Amino acid sequence: MANSEQKPPVEAIPVSLLTGFLGSGKTTVLNHLLQQPGMENTAVIVNEFGEIGLDHELVVGGKEDMVLLNNGCLCCTVRGDLVNTLRDLMMVRMRGDVPPFERVLVETTGLADPAPILHTLMGDELTTRYYRLDGVITTVDAVNGETTLNGQFESVKQAAVADRLLITKTDLADDAAVGALHDRLAEINPAAPRISVVDGAVAPDDLFNAGLYDPATKIPDVDKWLKEEAYANHDSHDHPGHDHAGSGHVSSGHASSGHASSDQGRHDVNRHDDNIRAFCVTYDEPIRLDAVEQWFDLIMLLKGPDLLRIKGIVNVVEMDGPIVIHGVQHIFHPPAVLEAWPSDDRRTRIVFITRNVDRKLLEDTLKTFTDKPADISSKHG
Repeated sequence: MANSEQKPPVEAIPVSLLTGFLGSGKTTVLNHLLQQPGMENTAVIVNEFGEIGLDHELVVGGKEDMVLLNNGCLCCTVRGDLVNTLRDLMMVRMRGDVPPFERVLVETTGLADPAPILHTLMGDELTTRYYRLDGVITTVDAVNGETTLNGQFESVKQAAVADRLLITKTDLADDAAVGALHDRLAEINPAAPRISVVDGAVAPDDLFNAGLYDPATKIPDVDKWLKEEAYANHDSHDHPGHDHAGSGHVSSGHASSGHASSDQGRHDVNRHDDNIRAFCVTYDEPIRLDAVEQWFDLIMLLKGPDLLRIKGIVNVVEMDGPIVIHGVQHIFHPPAVLEAWPSDDRRTRIVFITRNVDRKLLEDTLKTFTDKPADISSKHG
């Protein structure tokens, strides 16, 4: 939570991450996207050109490990690591060696866990100077998705951190299986739109512009980005005996633990998402900056690996606009300070998707720090 005074990087280039477990169809989706007119001014980063099978009829130019397609899409391969690739892309863009791409799509071929790339996009100082995370697009196979979610926690994490969920191969699965997968993904990640995909066909407009800022106006759209109502309207499966009475300051949206009494036989297997919970914590009064920073430091120390995704807007004492926070596990994007509130709702609202984290722990620790006197050393240190 350092550098809390940073202004929002509205001119930074948005980066989308396309992920999905092996065999889930993400390369098929990418192959379809590369042929779409809506991919103009997009730079696509892949591990190897051979994996996506570029149609040479689409290629109009290129050199070394960069290829320009006739729809204006620029493809390149990873050179060393993602930071080096993004740096090199920015350098050739500044020199005018390539068209001035306006967004980047990164495909995670061969990488199951999206967290390391997200940490690069959110935590590397050089990267965050020129780029900002727009969203995570996750492919889930309608035929094998349930089995994969049962057997591989990485696939659950991919679904949990997603801003868009693509349910692929829906033409090869029966309606009951597709419906069950929709329901299960809604429990893991209630806010992410779930899009059915056949043969990889999906429009670029359905995937991009998932971030905080409207690309046309550069104005933040907090409600669209946060989607608090998706958590508030979610069926509650919280811990028994959880009482929200007390000071009246902290309140929560409903949570999901992945348990649904109407489903029969779902727990015959040990499901990796049984302990995934999605909820929104709200706080009605302005919070001191030192209190919220200390709170995040503590919960990241205690539960960092299990805080799969965090997004929120915080009302800080003596600030005209709110602070916007965005984290994956223990790594946070540099917080952005908005110049003004985007609506009349001035509550602090923070949505969490967690594993094995008690919501009451987060609420109680927040209350502990907000009830403490101001930390003078923090203010002047």
